Amino acid sequence: MLIDKAEINTCFEIAIFKVPEKNKARVIELSLSIVKEINAEKTVILSHQILSKIDNSEEICWHLTWLNKEAVALIAKKWKSFPSSKELESLVAEKIYYGHFVSLF
Repeated sequence: MLIDKAEINTCFEIAIFKVPEKNKARVIELSLSIVKEINAEKTVILSHQILSKIDNSEEICWHLTWLNKEAVALIAKKWKSFPSSKELESLVAEKIYYGHFVSLF
C-alpha cells in the first residue's frame, strides 16, 4: 500500500535485548521476519537496523524508523498476533531497554 506523505511524522524505536549466543542467529532471523510481518499490510517500519553491542555481543539493538507514533501504538496492540513474536520473545533472555523517540526539530 502506498504511503500518504501527510501521515508521515516519523518515530524512532530503540530496543535493547540480552540474547544468549546460542540464540543469536535465530533472533536475528526472527527480527527480520517480524519486520516483514508488521509491514505486510502496510509499510509502517520505514527502515530498520539490527545492531550488536561492541563490547558485549549478547546485547542486540533494534533501531527502527516508524511511519508515525500512531503506527507504533497500533502495532503494539497487534504484537501477539504476529507469527514470529512468541518465539522471538522466548529466545530473549532480558529486555534491557525499550523506547520511542520523535525528532525535536
